[in-house]
Amino acid sequence: MKNKKGIIIASFGTTYEVTRKLCIESIEKMIEEKYEDYLVLRAFTSEIVRSILKDRDGLDVYNPIGALNRMKEMGIKEVFIQSLHIIPGYEYEKIIKQVEDFKKENEDFIISVGKPLLYEDHDFRKVIEGLVAEKILGEEPVVFMGHGTEHSSDEAYGKLERMFADKGYGEVFIGTVEGARTIEDIIAQLKDKNIKKVILRPFMLVAGDHAINDMASEDEASWRNKLLANGIEAEIGLFGLGEISAVRNLFLEHLEAAINS
Repeated sequence: MKNKKGIIIASFGTTYEVTRKLCIESIEKMIEEKYEDYLVLRAFTSEIVRSILKDRDGLDVYNPIGALNRMKEMGIKEVFIQSLHIIPGYEYEKIIKQVEDFKKENEDFIISVGKPLLYEDHDFRKVIEGLVAEKILGEEPVVFMGHGTEHSSDEAYGKLERMFADKGYGEVFIGTVEGARTIEDIIAQLKDKNIKKVILRPFMLVAGDHAINDMASEDEASWRNKLLANGIEAEIGLFGLGEISAVRNLFLEHLEAAINS
């Protein structure tokens, strides 16, 4: 048998094909090229995204358990799962729990899970260095839209913003859709600094539903229009983090750490 080991690349997923190709498939291809002797499978942790893709496009995507069961069918018992999540929140914990449940039934399996993007302090530093090196940060102030969560890992967004400031990038602001720091908090900061124009970008793996609708749309409640209503012009950058090579490389590093551990 060709494949003795397997890799599952697990992200939340997206229903938007273009950003899926740019931000998820680009990482998958990089991993497939590096680990050509491994069976590499895609998994989405969002059941809603999986359901939409199946009903709308006839596209079947595994969830992590489905991917593990496929590995089992193929006789592959050493599996590495790389999370493409940004923070170690509920979606990442869902993978950990599913792996624990699977191993109870399949004790002969060896399964390791690679860390999400922002886990250790050096991950934060590498993300900042990567965004600077690839000129994602320029002269203009930048407002990032993170997803956010009620999970304690939501604090990662504030930590990253503080680290930007510590490194001399004081005009980088990170708000969230569903976390503690909202666009209203960011607008207050911008007003305090008398900033009248920003670049607005998603701090998410893909530029999907939140970026297109909640951030950039003409909807009155979009971040773009909330900024405009407060006299702040927003130049839109619809690019997911998966399009940035430094981010892709950091996910690959996390996978390598799991494989070598």
